[in-house]
Amino acid sequence: MYKHLSKETAKKMYLNRDDRIHHIKKPRWIGYNKSQDILKKLDDLLKYPKQSRMPNMLLVGETNNGKTVLVNKFRETHPPLENLDGESITLPVLYIQAPPSPDERGIYNAILTRLFEPYGKSEAIDSKRDRVISILHQIDLGMIMIDEIQHLLAGSYVKQRNALNALKYLGNELCVPIVGIGTSEAVRAIQTDPQLANRFTPQVLPKWEFNTEYLQLLASFEYLLPLAKASNLIEKNIAEAILSLSDGTIGEISTLLNQAAIYSIQNNIEQINLDCLYQCDYISPYDRKNIASTI
Repeated sequence: MYKHLSKETAKKMYLNRDDRIHHIKKPRWIGYNKSQDILKKLDDLLKYPKQSRMPNMLLVGETNNGKTVLVNKFRETHPPLENLDGESITLPVLYIQAPPSPDERGIYNAILTRLFEPYGKSEAIDSKRDRVISILHQIDLGMIMIDEIQHLLAGSYVKQRNALNALKYLGNELCVPIVGIGTSEAVRAIQTDPQLANRFTPQVLPKWEFNTEYLQLLASFEYLLPLAKASNLIEKNIAEAILSLSDGTIGEISTLLNQAAIYSIQNNIEQINLDCLYQCDYISPYDRKNIASTI
């Protein structure tokens, strides 16, 4: 029974309707080939011997194309560790959001906030920088991850240079790799500094295309959605409709399939078919842009 589902998903079929819908809304990890490849490269970076010039990575992808899910998966695999032999914890991965504008002070503030360290608005940048370096040396840091790194493009040229120089200084002083995460604009942000450009290796999460790996992805989704009947998402007409509606990003694919699955449960259909895809109130990225243009 329920051979189209994984063993764990099949167990969810014995939940009531509301609990099944709640389960569908929960985040899930699907390890497709490109994501597994990038996770391995992140692991390699984390284990890289410390030296003055460390390799770095630039993880690039469209909005809602799986960057955040991949980064969260990596962070879950490398959580902070209690250091029983020392005074501070061991922190394999320090994750921060880039400040909304390219600002050296904002970078240090983001780090101190993540580390639950107080700071004053009037504290001098030099003092803040020295304190950040001192703390990060103490906690046996392994890697710095900076999300939305394309924000470093905003603002004046001088502020951009100061922010990029702060990143170089952190990497050199701490001898740890830096992973920037962002959209294609992130590449332009890094390319403005030749030294940074030489150190950051781009890893791109491309949009999905109609190929074998895409069909494998759909099969994985079907395996994890608790519906009583097989949806056969890999059938050409359904697979093409999903790709067209979602604009080929994994986040949109997930949202579409979740909404279609919930619609199918609420209407006693118990499988995702074309009607579910088009009747589940999902608004495609293309339609969202059209709606925004009319406001």
